[in-house]
Amino acid sequence: MKNPRDIIKRPIVTERTSDLMALKKYAFEVDMRANKTEIKQAIEQIFGVKVTNVNTMRMPAKPKRYGRYSGYTSEWKKAIVSLSADSKELEFFEPVTP
Repeated sequence: MKNPRDIIKRPIVTERTSDLMALKKYAFEVDMRANKTEIKQAIEQIFGVKVTNVNTMRMPAKPKRYGRYSGYTSEWKKAIVSLSADSKELEFFEPVTP
């Protein structure tokens, strides 16, 4: 099996995913070649939680321009991971203490 940290690249934190966190659903950018089983095992190993469901989607490349130069952004893969009801919540930000 691959290293779990190679499969999970980063968490995706937006307004929409913040609303999903209340439902114990978390979004991650994952490796393009990773399948649902590998993603589930990687999340369980890294965070020590129980995953109930994994939904994946490929995010297509978008055309971008910078002045007269044009190109495309990279294609990437997003995974929405649902945790079981008895799992702890994932903490992405450390609390700031004075």
